[in-house]
Amino acid sequence: MTAMMAYNCISRWSSALGICAIVAIIRPAHADPRAVVELFTSQGCSSCPPADKIIGDLAKDPNVIALSMPIDYWDYLGWKDTLADSRFSARQKAYSHVRGDRDVYTPQAVINGSAHVIGSDRASIESAIKDTEKGGSVMSVPVTMTLTGKQINVSVAASKSPAVSRGEVWICSISKSVPISIARGENRGREITYHNVVRNLLKVGDWNGSSGSWTVPLENITRDGVDAAAVYVQDGNRDKPGPMLGAAFTSLH
Repeated sequence: MTAMMAYNCISRWSSALGICAIVAIIRPAHADPRAVVELFTSQGCSSCPPADKIIGDLAKDPNVIALSMPIDYWDYLGWKDTLADSRFSARQKAYSHVRGDRDVYTPQAVINGSAHVIGSDRASIESAIKDTEKGGSVMSVPVTMTLTGKQINVSVAASKSPAVSRGEVWICSISKSVPISIARGENRGREITYHNVVRNLLKVGDWNGSSGSWTVPLENITRDGVDAAAVYVQDGNRDKPGPMLGAAFTSLH
């Protein structure tokens, strides 16, 4: 499927959902992954299930942070995506504006904020990861994340290159596995499992090229079904997202 759609409004989810008892633990995230892969997908898209499966495979690779970002612009086709968020539709559109091609479709994989390919083409995803690695700034900044008690501590190292001097730090609430039974639309009658589904996005702060650290209360990112978190540092801003500079991922349970 393809679409050329404008989204001028970005919905905001309420934050600070309650959490149950948290055992005091320290769990470091895997450092220095080589890629962040964002899949823009939809329960109403018959072309998406193979891409959703690939994201599940990539999610097993500790060197890749694979994220599912379900969009909402196919809801009118007969099935309203139960995981979709208009912010993901807006993010996909923002990427296309930065690239200048306005190419918006599902399944679309954006690799390291710098390249896009068809999300069901595993070879193209791997090739895009290698191509984006050639840029000196992409995924060049070490990011660590530790879960301690009722908070997440995020640390971003200092830049080693004058060309990498700023970025935004965002944390994603993630459900690692979400099975959905689809009753209508193009995928009616199917049960599809979605992997590393982003359930919320929260800006942590601005990074200025020097080492920095932030603390995020768990109550700000948890909700029913959330069992992991990812942090990324990205050049640009929400409306004009640029290359991924660094990222980390951790389980919450």
